[in-house]
Amino acid sequence: MLTVIASAVASFFAAPVVAFFGIRSAAQVDDVAGLQRLVDFDAVRASLRPQLSARAEALAPPPSFMTDPIGAVRRQFQDTVAPQGPNPDAYLTPDAIDGLTRGEGRAALLRTPTLAKDADPAPWPRPTYWGVNRARMAVRNAAGADTAFTFERRGPFEWRLVHIGLPDGAAPAPARATAPRATTTTPTPETN
Repeated sequence: MLTVIASAVASFFAAPVVAFFGIRSAAQVDDVAGLQRLVDFDAVRASLRPQLSARAEALAPPPSFMTDPIGAVRRQFQDTVAPQGPNPDAYLTPDAIDGLTRGEGRAALLRTPTLAKDADPAPWPRPTYWGVNRARMAVRNAAGADTAFTFERRGPFEWRLVHIGLPDGAAPAPARATAPRATTTTPTPETN
């Protein structure tokens, strides 16, 4: 009986780590259905949007309509205007999620299936916060920057990813394919 209780408690606290490795595994094999079970895409998208914006005030909570009605309306208008920076959905592809779980941070945006196959062994996540209903783990890259993953409890042993914290810095611009230049030949004067 004591063994059953001990294993239940261990499973209760190990579930976020299992969810992290489940996300990494599902992303590596492009298992979209598995990712949908483990990731709350709407919450993660909402967490990425202000991080990708070039505006610092996007990270702060919006002003209250009761205390600052003009600021609240202005902020609502600014948030509905065309977003600045990369689209958060670019970080939610299986290849990008795989890169994020490997600590690539903002560079995960550039990850392709070819890079995924040639990747080094993935680093292990380390816990940075552990609570009853929330857990946060971070993966450090070679430069020492952390990519943080926040999980939220949805059941006794069910955890879902609700937030991804990207390292500071700007997102790299995706490489654009350029069309080959048309070469023009200039006629050479003929000599007789």
